Amino acid sequence: MQSVISVSNLSKTYASGFQALKSVDLDIRRGEIFALLGPNGAGKTTLISIICGIVNPSEGKVSIDGADIIDDYRAARSLIGLVPQELTTDAFETVWNTVTFSRGLFGKPKNPAHVEKVLRELSLWDKKDSKIMTLSGGMKRRVMIAKALSHEPQILFLDEPTAGVDVGLRKDMWNVVRALRASGVTIILTTHYIEEAEEMADRIGVINGGRIILVEGKSELMHKLGQKQLTLHLQKKLDAVPQDLAVHRLTLTNDGHDLVYSYDTQGERTGITALLGDLNKAGIRFRDLETTQSSLEDIFVGLVGQKQ
Repeated sequence: MQSVISVSNLSKTYASGFQALKSVDLDIRRGEIFALLGPNGAGKTTLISIICGIVNPSEGKVSIDGADIIDDYRAARSLIGLVPQELTTDAFETVWNTVTFSRGLFGKPKNPAHVEKVLRELSLWDKKDSKIMTLSGGMKRRVMIAKALSHEPQILFLDEPTAGVDVGLRKDMWNVVRALRASGVTIILTTHYIEEAEEMADRIGVINGGRIILVEGKSELMHKLGQKQLTLHLQKKLDAVPQDLAVHRLTLTNDGHDLVYSYDTQGERTGITALLGDLNKAGIRFRDLETTQSSLEDIFVGLVGQKQ
């Protein structure tokens, strides 16, 4: 699939000497939802800020649909809509005026029909004449998205888009994101809600310490790195795991009523047969068992922990 954003050997060192990005290479495909995950201070916001032309790189290149972000700044920036994490809106303006003004900032001719379409899609039409200061936090977040979409960008950056938004409104917003992707808009998001990335993203990038440590399709990532857990619900409570079972690295949970065994789904052998045999020898009986797949959060925590 064709790349719409190309990042090559990108580094950023601030005046303080802190190196926020270290030789980052990244390609974002046209029309995908790409989730960028990483702990606080990993370099997510710096990377987004450079791509969006807000921060200058120390070295490296970034092109947006073939336009260099420095040599052809206006063309590159016109293709991008940015929804920052902070709510920065003109509190005393109306929704209609602030979105219309944002469109004008990019030199776009007036297009009331497009502004109306955006406001309707974001469930803001009945608030079009309301001042920003009267809106709830969730509605203000929607206004930020409307402003970012006002100039009809091909690419939309969402930096922690649902921070502080209630669950119901969060689901509504993700429906909007799905509709945007369906219309051909490329979506790049950062989020602390890993379940959102797990549900929404086509591909996932993990950044830590200023370096991209992994970029993978979501399903491929979970298939390659995911583990399964076998939980055995015991007939009788155990006070401790018997020494004879130490080789299986079992974890005792649920106040001694459950034994949990983790195994690699990609391994040649799961070890379950041997485990069950050893449990039988030890006289440990179970009344039921179940298996669960590792979540994306489990994988993320494991990846970041390995790269410390």
